[in-house]
Formats: sequence, C-alpha cells, structure tokens
Amino acid sequence: MDEAIATVVAVCGTTPELAAQYVQLADGDPNQAVQLFFENGGVDLAGPPSGPSSRPPPATAPHHTGDAGDPIDIDAEETISDDNDPEITGFRKTTQRPVAAFEDDEAMARRLQNEMYGAGAPEEDVRAPIARQAETLVGGYGGGLAAMGGPTYSSAVEERMQAIERRRHQARTGIFNQHQPTSIWDQDAYASPDALSESTGGASEASARSTRLARLFQPPWDLMYKGEWENARAEGKEQKRWLLVDIQDPSIFDCQALNRDLWKNEGIVETVRENFLFLQYNKDDPRASQYVQYYFPNYELTREYPHVAIVDPRTGEQIKLWARKVPPAPEFLMQLHEFLDRYSLDTHARNPVAKRRSEAKKEKPVDQLTEEEMLERALQASLAVQNEEQKAAPAEDPDDLTRSVGDLRSAQTVTNDDSMDVDKNGTEETADGAAFAQIPSDRPHTEPAAGPGVTRVQIRHPGGRIVRRFAEQDPVQRIYEYLKAAPLEGKAGSVFELVSMGKNLMDARHETIESAGLKNGTVMVEFVD
Repeated sequence: MDEAIATVVAVCGTTPELAAQYVQLADGDPNQAVQLFFENGGVDLAGPPSGPSSRPPPATAPHHTGDAGDPIDIDAEETISDDNDPEITGFRKTTQRPVAAFEDDEAMARRLQNEMYGAGAPEEDVRAPIARQAETLVGGYGGGLAAMGGPTYSSAVEERMQAIERRRHQARTGIFNQHQPTSIWDQDAYASPDALSESTGGASEASARSTRLARLFQPPWDLMYKGEWENARAEGKEQKRWLLVDIQDPSIFDCQALNRDLWKNEGIVETVRENFLFLQYNKDDPRASQYVQYYFPNYELTREYPHVAIVDPRTGEQIKLWARKVPPAPEFLMQLHEFLDRYSLDTHARNPVAKRRSEAKKEKPVDQLTEEEMLERALQASLAVQNEEQKAAPAEDPDDLTRSVGDLRSAQTVTNDDSMDVDKNGTEETADGAAFAQIPSDRPHTEPAAGPGVTRVQIRHPGGRIVRRFAEQDPVQRIYEYLKAAPLEGKAGSVFELVSMGKNLMDARHETIESAGLKNGTVMVEFVD
C-alpha cells in the first residue's frame, strides 16, 4: 500500500493523504488510483471539514477618522497594507482545497472543458436567451450579385459565413473553442498574445496557466487550409496533394488532444506540409457540411470521435480513416509514411484497390446445432447482441480492404477488432486461402464438344477475357483447376478469387455450374496481391 501511495504521489503530484484515499478506493491498484484521480479532478474524497470555518469573523471596531491625538486611521478595509493582510501573507489558514496546488495541466484542462460545456451542471441552470440576430443578403436587386462576380463575391460569402460561425459560438468562446483571429492572415501573427486573446474571447488572459493551456490546445492555424471544401479539392488536384481532414467536437477532450499531441509534432507537421492539405473543421462549421454529408453521416454521435481521414482530391474517394481512436504521434507518423509509400497522386501510378468485404457467414441449420450452440443462439437472440454490435461497430477503414489476406488477419489479431468478420472460434473467413491451396493444379481442362448439356463460361481478368466450354454438371471447382493448370500470363502461382454476381465462388466450388447460375455466365478473376 505504501508503494502504491508513493506512485500516485509521484505521478499526480498530490499529498500522501489524498493519494491514500484514491489508493484505498482503487483497492491498492496504483494505475486505477491515478485514473480515478484525474477523472475526479483530484477532489478530496473526504469532503470539506464539517466544523465551522477556520476563518474568524472580522472584529468590529468603531470607526476613527484620526485626529491630533491619534493620527492613524484604523479603518481596516481602507488603510491596512497588503503586506499585513492575512489573505495575502497566508498567515491565516483558508478552507480552500490543497489539491488545487497539485492539479496538473491536463486535469485542469478537463475540468475547464466540463465547466464550459455544462458537464455536471445543476439541473436548475437555465440557458441564456437566444441572442438577437440580423443578417444581410449579399448584393441586391440592382444587379449587385452580378456586379460582385469572381473573387470579390467569393471572399464576401466566405467572410459572411465566418461571421455567422463566430456569432453562433460567441457564448462558448474559450480555450477549447478557439476561433480564427482576424490577424491570422499576417505572417506569424497567430503566435502573438493579441491573436490568442482574440481567438479565446479573452479566456486566455485569466491567468498565466490559462494562457499556457490556451496555447497548448490552440488549433494549428499556420497548418490549416482556410478555404472551402471544393476549393481545397481543386487546389489538391493542382498541387497533387492529398486532403487530410480532421472533424472535431469541441466538447470531447480526445479531439482537443489532437491539437496538443499530433498537430504540433514536428515530424507530423513537416510531413503534412509537404504532402497534404490539412483541413480542420468543427462539426457545426458550415464549411464542413458537404464533407459530413458524404463521408461522416454519424457526426452527431460522440462515440464516433475523433475523426481523421484522407481523401483523394481527384475522385473525392475517402482512402484512409482513423475513427474513434487515433494512434499516438510516432505511430500516426509511421502510418502517414506507409500511406505515402503505397499511394500516389501521379497520373500513371496504380494505387491499391479496395477488395469487397467478405460475405456474412452462413448460420448452421437448427437441426445441426449442438445443445451448447442452440443455447448460445437463443441467448444472443434474446439480448439482441448481434444488432447492438452492428450499431456500435466503428466505421471501417477503406485502406484495410486493400491489403492482402495475411495483412488483414495479422492486423485483426493486433487490434482485436470485429469489423472484418472474424469467426469467434478462430477460423476466419479468409481461411478460403487454405481451401484454394487444396485445389489441384495438375488437371488441365479439355473442352467438351458443343451440344446438349454443354455451356460457355466467360472468364474476365485484368488483361482481357477468355471463353471456354464446360459441362453443365461439372463442379465449379473445374474452373479453378483450369486457371491453376493454365495460369494467366505472369500470374503463375498467384492466389486468385472467382466472383460472379458479387458472390465469392469458393463457397460454391462443389456445386455444379448449372446450379451455381454460371450457365452462359461470366466469372471475374480477382488476384489477391
């Protein structure tokens, strides 16, 4: 217990007495005690003393204005020097919590954020009345819109949208809802104290510690692209730079931590400057409406944050996604470099293609279930476990679907994520690779003569197409055997999948060509790189 208390004191910088309270609450686990300490803001669990306040009431004395016999004015409120004030000298003990002196920056940041967004506020608090608003249309009836064409019109619209956004969040301006200062367009102006005070609405000037926190969680103004989404896509295509998008919810601390941990990391900043256009929007920003409409439909759900994604400016396709959890700065930087190694905006480059997600595993018939399996299925049905898991499943990273089967299986083992359809007993659906290996490659196909019971199957591959005749009662596996015995040019020994009408034929390889719906049909060959 003494060792656990010493650990909590060293990590949290608190007193041994307060650390002992949290260690006792955590049953001697120092890690749990530290977590409880930060989650509760380091509050004293024993509570304030129940006795009368230690501060004595001010003594009452007649007021003297001073005269020749007693020239000293003894009015305590007006003439006592600050040097003798017990509140300043600290001679008199106060009832303030001593833990405040040991509250670290992150704990204070969390507390300020909770105060700003009303977490734990009393129910009787009433919101402020809706402020009066007045808006002015750009242009007029006299051809004003036509006269304001071009850059002038675009800048006026953008300025108006920024003014609306500032007015919308005016009541919540602060350390965790900083707005772009007007002087941000000047070189290095974002670092000035005036710009910091303007962006926080004066909240950064409350104390030296507030200034430090405001600068610590300040958005990367110098790194951010300031324009609209469509303008960012156009500039990304012109400069051949990917779009790196960060959608933030100011009420979630993990989103604010990205400004502190990622977007101020020197390696990440350098990589982003060279290869990306960085866009950071609050979820209610009008400039983010088009993005959230197409890429982030669940932006209202707090569990979906943080949200960081990479978008191809040419096609508008979302290439990579970090949802709910963003890795630490070193790992995030490594993943950025890995992405740049695998993808390119060069016109002649061939980027990885996302493969179709595995189909849902077919359930066994009830008459083939064991007693334990029947009990498990009944329990899942009663509790609706499967539906809940599907609702709570995080968004899938498109980049994961471009990797090989082995990469997917290893990544699945590391992340312990159920989003890639992994069977609970350890046999993944990607085990189709084992079934593929069992198909013989020494059985060349001999085409039967055309006639009754014979059909033609078109086999399409990346290099063109092949048409071959098969007996309608031949198993689908004959097509696999033919392609393995006579591989396509340059694909000898390569693993491939056969897909027809969006269905992987590996599960139907023992069915006849007729029953599988391949009579006069088409089969797509997809190589697993």
